[in-house]
Amino acid sequence: MTRRLYEEDAYRREFEGRVKRCVPAGDGWEVVLDQTAFYPEGGGQPCDLGQLGEAEVSDVQEREGEIFHRCSSPFGQGTVVHGRIDWGRRLTHMREHSGEHILSGIICRTHGCSNVGFHMGKECVTVDFSVLLTPEQIREAERAANDKVLENVEITATYPGAEELEALEYRSKKALEGPVRIVTIPGADVCACCGTHVRRTGEVGPIKVIGSEKFKGGSRLQLLIGEKALADYGERFESIQKISALLSAKPGETALAVEKLQRAENELKLALGALKMRLLEEKAESVPEKTACSVIFEQGLTPVDVRRLADRLAKRAAFAAVFNGCDGEGYQYVMCASGKDIVAFGREFNQALQGRGGGREPMIQGYVGAVREEIQDYLQRKGVWNG
Repeated sequence: MTRRLYEEDAYRREFEGRVKRCVPAGDGWEVVLDQTAFYPEGGGQPCDLGQLGEAEVSDVQEREGEIFHRCSSPFGQGTVVHGRIDWGRRLTHMREHSGEHILSGIICRTHGCSNVGFHMGKECVTVDFSVLLTPEQIREAERAANDKVLENVEITATYPGAEELEALEYRSKKALEGPVRIVTIPGADVCACCGTHVRRTGEVGPIKVIGSEKFKGGSRLQLLIGEKALADYGERFESIQKISALLSAKPGETALAVEKLQRAENELKLALGALKMRLLEEKAESVPEKTACSVIFEQGLTPVDVRRLADRLAKRAAFAAVFNGCDGEGYQYVMCASGKDIVAFGREFNQALQGRGGGREPMIQGYVGAVREEIQDYLQRKGVWNG
C-alpha cells in the first residue's frame, strides 16, 4: 500500500519517496513509491501533475491500493526521489472540491435529494442531483453557499470509528468498505470523500452556478469556483462595460437598452419587408400580361419572397422563374409554367446543372449550384427564355 501524504496534509507540495517498482508503460514508465503527495485521479477529481526528480509526471492512477505515477524517465528500484506537485493545479482542485461540497451539501439537505454525479473539468465543475431544481432554488442554494464561504469555518477530515460512523449521517455516492474518511463543513456538509480540500471555507472564493439543465430526471449544474469564478466575473464585467459604452447606457440599464434596440430592429424589419414586397410587386407588374417567359435573378430574398414573386410572375407569363442567390454560393429557385410539364422540366434541369428539388404542377422549387450564365444558357437552349 502506498502511503498517501496528501490525506495527511493537502498543502504539502514536496516530499521524498523510495521507488518500489518501475515498469515501462506506453511511451513512459509507471513508478510506484512507498509514499506520495500526488493525488491519483478518482472521485470526480483529476490527478495531480508535477515532477519526480527530473522526470515529468503526466498521470497518476490508483490500482489495488498502490499509486502509479506515469513518468517521462525511469528510476532504479530502491532509489529515493524528490517529488514536487504542480501547486497551482492542486490548489485550484482543492478550492473547487471544497466549494462543490458546500453547494452540494446545502442542496441535498434542503431538498432531500442525492448528489449522483460529480466531475471537475478543465472549464468548470459539473454536479448532478437526483431532483429537478427550479431557478429560484438554485439561486437560494448559491447564496447560502457563498454565505458559508464568508463565514470562513474550518473544514475537517477524519476517520470515525465503526460505532461513531454507524450513528453519523453523511453523504456518500457509493457503498464503502474499510476506513471511511469523512469531510465535514459545519452547517453545510458531512460527506465521505477521499479528495483534497482547503482548511477553511474562506479559501474557496466565490461559487457561481453558470448553467443548469435537466439530466436523467434530475438536474445537472455547471459551477465556477475560486479563481475561475473571478476570471469569469472579470470577463463579464469588461464585456458589460463595452456594451454599456456602445449603447450609451449605464451598466445596470443595458438590458433595457437592448430591449429597446430589439424593438427598433423589429420595426425596421417590418418596414423593410413591406418595402421589399412593394418593389417585388412592382417588378412583377412591369412584366406585360401574356408574356411567354419571365426569368428574374435576385439576391437577399427569403424563401417566402421567392415563392411570392414567382407566383405573381406566373400570373403574367406562361413560364416564370425566380433565382435567388449568387455565383459561388448557388441559387434557390422557384419555377412555374402553364401548358408545360414543369415537373419533368425540373428533373431535366436538375440533372443537367447538378441541382436538387421538385414539386408538382404548376410549381417546382429547389437549389442549383450552377453559375448564372450556365442557367441562362440552359433555359435558352430549351427554348423557354430568349434572354
